[in-house]
Amino acid sequence: MHYVNNKAEDVQIAYIGGGSRGWAWTFMTDLALEERLSGTIRLYDIDRHAAENNAIIGNHLSERKEAVGKWKYEVKDSLKSALEGTDFVVISILPGTFDEMEVDVHMPERLGIYQSVGDTAGPGGIIRALRTLPMFSEIAEAIKRYSPKAWVINYTNPMSLCVKTLYHVFPEIKAFGCCHEVFGTQDLLRRILKYEGYVDELVDRHDIDINVLGINHFTWFDYASYKGMDLFPIYKKYIDENFERGWEGGDSEHWANKCFVCKHRVKFDLFNKYGLIAAAGDRHLAEFMPGDTYLKDPETVESWDFALTSVEWRKKDLKDRLERSARLASFEEEIELKPTGEEGILLIKALCGLERVISNVNIPNTAGQIPNLPKNAVVETNAIFDRDSIRPVSAGPLPKNIYDLIIPHVKNHERVLEAAFTFDKELVREAFLNDPLTKGRASEEEIFKLVDDMIESTKKYLPEGWEGK
Repeated sequence: MHYVNNKAEDVQIAYIGGGSRGWAWTFMTDLALEERLSGTIRLYDIDRHAAENNAIIGNHLSERKEAVGKWKYEVKDSLKSALEGTDFVVISILPGTFDEMEVDVHMPERLGIYQSVGDTAGPGGIIRALRTLPMFSEIAEAIKRYSPKAWVINYTNPMSLCVKTLYHVFPEIKAFGCCHEVFGTQDLLRRILKYEGYVDELVDRHDIDINVLGINHFTWFDYASYKGMDLFPIYKKYIDENFERGWEGGDSEHWANKCFVCKHRVKFDLFNKYGLIAAAGDRHLAEFMPGDTYLKDPETVESWDFALTSVEWRKKDLKDRLERSARLASFEEEIELKPTGEEGILLIKALCGLERVISNVNIPNTAGQIPNLPKNAVVETNAIFDRDSIRPVSAGPLPKNIYDLIIPHVKNHERVLEAAFTFDKELVREAFLNDPLTKGRASEEEIFKLVDDMIESTKKYLPEGWEGK
């Protein structure tokens, strides 16, 4: 990487999971729209054909006249060739297939345990972690060997445990996790600001100043302001007057599918109960709460105006994306060049020293940014991104009532990380028993049988140490 006229040129980025038929296209789009960055994207994927298609798509996108960011996309055959000499590493992988995710999400339903996402908390998040963390261990070892000074950006879930594993294997790694859930709550606040008549037009999301604290997909704001205006009373007024109908304006469509749309009534209920603004999608927030709260059964979910995202839908969506990949690679369809709203490229630009950015980030709590959580916990707070540095912002302690909601998950992260490296099924059982979504929903014997069956169903993606467990 070198600098010319306040631009970073010849930036080398390794994309692990470079055959992605979704996130990669988002990444390509934002790169093409950023005129101050250019270089090479090295695509590495166990599905080489998918990476080859993305190389065709990316190079064609970069050749378009309106693409101001110019990049060369190359396919690599190994982690070594992808990583050597890189400035940045992006990780965006699917651990296993949707067949395994079908087990994660739907097998617990036999005990009346429902999950709206199944990739972070609950039984699904725990089992997904068991097959994901060994992959991240291998990636961390490769980064340590081939590109120890590169910045590593993770987009894979379960986010907290993925980032935790990278640091567990390679403590000196410069890694962080990016998640867009906070942005959706900023967007909701700016829409309510307009709805309540405080502004005539929608303000820029970035002008909603927030203090972020919590863990990934279970984040909270204890401060939200627009140009000195405290947004908490405005948010409360809207909820007091509209709790039953929720939020309907501006959310009728979603970038992916109606399965992801909610009316934010879970957020509103959490605000009424705990006093802070819950800052993630309702589907994620619900999974961190006791199982009889928002996910008791499909009827309860429907009453809260969000959705269970079935894996059957995900499989159909994958089929649609595969068809779109073929169209894009044959130039029958073009990617629309407009900003995606993600911040990954903005953060890369900041780390290159081209500007200074404050954004939410998932990193270990070693600076004590949330002082009443353990220092080895991976937390989500704001941080200052600048040339080759991330400086976490002190978010302050969690209020006791929210600490009590978060700490069981932080403790489970420790159990699951240890279980993944020691092949200890007893720790997995403990994690199931102590997860709020599962706790008290079935007998201990039934939970243990569920653990056995879920591990068996994902065994081909687990290390040999799980044999006979």
